Amino acid sequence: MPAPQKNKLEIVRGDITTLAVDAIVNAANSHLQHGGGVALAIARKAGPVLIRQSQEIIARQGPVPTGAAVITDGGNLPARYVIHTVGPIWREHTPDEADRLLRQCVRSCLDLARERGLKSVAFPAISTGIYGFPVERAAPLLLREAANNLTGFDRVIFCLYDDPTYQLFLQTAQSLELLP
Repeated sequence: MPAPQKNKLEIVRGDITTLAVDAIVNAANSHLQHGGGVALAIARKAGPVLIRQSQEIIARQGPVPTGAAVITDGGNLPARYVIHTVGPIWREHTPDEADRLLRQCVRSCLDLARERGLKSVAFPAISTGIYGFPVERAAPLLLREAANNLTGFDRVIFCLYDDPTYQLFLQTAQSLELLP
């Protein structure tokens, strides 16, 4: 496994919908119904193109499996694309299975971005909201997986909306020596 590339990983506090990056990641449900949390905020700002393309994906392939990712245009967002990934619902999996699926979300998103030639991707704290994944457990999993899959990217950002989550991700990244 290659050594993590520290200069490409960033932790920021803010609203992911305001980032001018190639793609932002949406913590989605399997039917790409953007009804709450980060998904609703993204859908509201992206506009009807995101909803239409999400519906087309579901009509074409059916529900998105947990750990997988699909892509839509960014619509009215500063980001060119939105990568939708379905994180694990904590109570529906064993802890080991939930960990594996959360790591798979990061890989799926970065693989899809790499296939499209994208150079900058911003992630939220996938599955830590209504899906109940403990943020203290998720932070090191998300950060390590991203750090181990930076090849081909200029920037991989974790954008955290609230200060406690931002501080946790920042401290975790520092303790794992993932930041310069």
